[in-house]
Amino acid sequence: MKRLLRKRRPVVAALYREGPPPFLAEIEDLAEVRLVKADELAKALDGADVLYQWHSFSPALKQNWGAAASLKWVHVSAAGVSQLLFDELILSGITYTNSRGVLSRAIAEFALGFVLDIAKDAPGSFRLQQQQRWQHRTSRKIQGQSALVVGTGSIGREIARLFGAVGMAVDGAGRAERPGDGAFGRIHSSAELARAVQGYDYVVLAAPLTDRTRGMVNHDVLAAMKPDARLINVGRGELVHTQALTEALASGSIAGAALDVVHPEPLPEGHPLWGMDNVIITPHMSGDTEDYLDDLGKLFVDNLVRYRNGDPLHNIVDKSLGFVPTPEPSPPGG
Repeated sequence: MKRLLRKRRPVVAALYREGPPPFLAEIEDLAEVRLVKADELAKALDGADVLYQWHSFSPALKQNWGAAASLKWVHVSAAGVSQLLFDELILSGITYTNSRGVLSRAIAEFALGFVLDIAKDAPGSFRLQQQQRWQHRTSRKIQGQSALVVGTGSIGREIARLFGAVGMAVDGAGRAERPGDGAFGRIHSSAELARAVQGYDYVVLAAPLTDRTRGMVNHDVLAAMKPDARLINVGRGELVHTQALTEALASGSIAGAALDVVHPEPLPEGHPLWGMDNVIITPHMSGDTEDYLDDLGKLFVDNLVRYRNGDPLHNIVDKSLGFVPTPEPSPPGG
């Protein structure tokens, strides 16, 4: 931890739901802490410099915006913040930070696990095991397979590195088409996703949810994928038009899907996706490792030290975009 320079103790309103954030003692050494639940937030915001939104997806700030006149910085213990931004906050001078990067490796491992499950037919093996059937089959190699990772931020880049390490050819799709870099062979424009997805064995969604990306995987995109391609979503459920995906899977337009996120969440009982043999569904858990809460807490403590020292904060969100922009790496040899 960096040495503390500035002596003034800021006032931090720490919003929680079930349990207080980790490293509370360390936070209290750095700041006056008002530990509150959502129904108490208005009072806690009076005179507060910082809102630490440990209750990641609470709408309480919007609901109590009139009490937030003194706020200078909001930190959210999540990477996706689309559902938390609102016009008054976007137009304000408040610095907004998120937890980008903390869960990237875990999510990338989960995405690679999905690829391995699909290629080696782990669901099929489990079904046969439950039936006590010894049925030999062949499986698919992943070395030499191709993947398009939609979203070239910290999660997408970590996915690309892991996929590349096992011999897959990985391209990206981001805000603008550009040459490849150390993570991606080439980068397509996600605005032309129906053209970009053609020819890939796996299309992996790791993009933030914004007005631009909501519903980006629609009928046209799914129809452009290879019939033996698979869709993997570890981003946000609303990136995908659920009905279009259901129809594509039922008709065989694409071979399968692995979904850690869906829309709506939770997926309703009786939804057709539940019963499809070519679909793997997990309950929005790809980043949730055994120690992920501590990792999220460490990031805030480090940023709080930076705040007190007047140093630049990590993970400043461009509120007009809805995410932390990733600097474009120089092309190889550049």
